[in-house]
Amino acid sequence: MKKIRLLLVDDENDFLNAYVRRLVRRNVDVSVACSGRDAIEAIKAADFDVVVLDVMMPGMNGLETLRQIKDFSPALPVIILTGHAKSEALIEGMDCGAFDYLLKPIGTDDLYYKMLDAIRSRTLY
Repeated sequence: MKKIRLLLVDDENDFLNAYVRRLVRRNVDVSVACSGRDAIEAIKAADFDVVVLDVMMPGMNGLETLRQIKDFSPALPVIILTGHAKSEALIEGMDCGAFDYLLKPIGTDDLYYKMLDAIRSRTLY
């Protein structure tokens, strides 16, 4: 099976480190970005199958990052991660083209299967 190419975007290093370890064990090729700007640069420089994007980040937040991703890579599935179930942010994210959202803390299996769903949805278009 081909490795999933994931861009994991979050400003919390502990979160990134934990999920990188867990996802690598599931045959996922994980790249990380600690900010929205880093995520945009990474997507412009490499191909990814899916992006997992935290909403609450300093500087450019996840929703602004999502808008910019969709401007130049509309088919790239983006899953929003948030620790705060604010319905306005989630609705806005879905309106901006997010594939889906997950609430932190998220189990690794739940995240992995949501990524597979997102990748499968892309192949349908």
